[in-house]
Amino acid sequence: MSEISQVELETANWVSKVIMKYNICPFARREIERNSIRYFTCEQTKVKQVMKDFLTECQYLDENPQAETTLFILPRGFEGFYSYLDIVDLANDKLLEHDYEGVYQLASFHPDYCFEGEPQDSAANYTNRAPYPTIHIIREASMEAALAEYNEPETIPERNIAFAERKGSDFFEALLKQCKQS
Repeated sequence: MSEISQVELETANWVSKVIMKYNICPFARREIERNSIRYFTCEQTKVKQVMKDFLTECQYLDENPQAETTLFILPRGFEGFYSYLDIVDLANDKLLEHDYEGVYQLASFHPDYCFEGEPQDSAANYTNRAPYPTIHIIREASMEAALAEYNEPETIPERNIAFAERKGSDFFEALLKQCKQS
């Protein structure tokens, strides 16, 4: 198995074994069952090239409505959390520059994700930790429709953090390791 497909397999394991199984995202199950999640591994390590691939991926979503969402995976070059956040900021800027505001929105995941004001070892951070730095490109209209059907969507982050704190960092660290082993 090539490295690219291995990265995508490990990310898909995370989506299935963490995000869906523990209902971190209550909307993930539907997309997994519909096989509408696209996994794209960006091999680029230079910012300009990453942004080019990011925009190409947005265009792919434009042209392929059967792909509901893309997990844009950055396995190399953005292991540092703060350099990764810079890429997320640039990606958000690109959405604005290319008239994608209101079309796509981004969610961010990283192996060392740390919420502002939280200690690095806080279990709460695991709600946004993934095997690799990943930018989730979400169709905004689909998200709005899903949120409209969900009772009290504003409680999702609070519920996830409470769950993570109950389970603890060791639990989630073991889950992330399992995703990379299977």
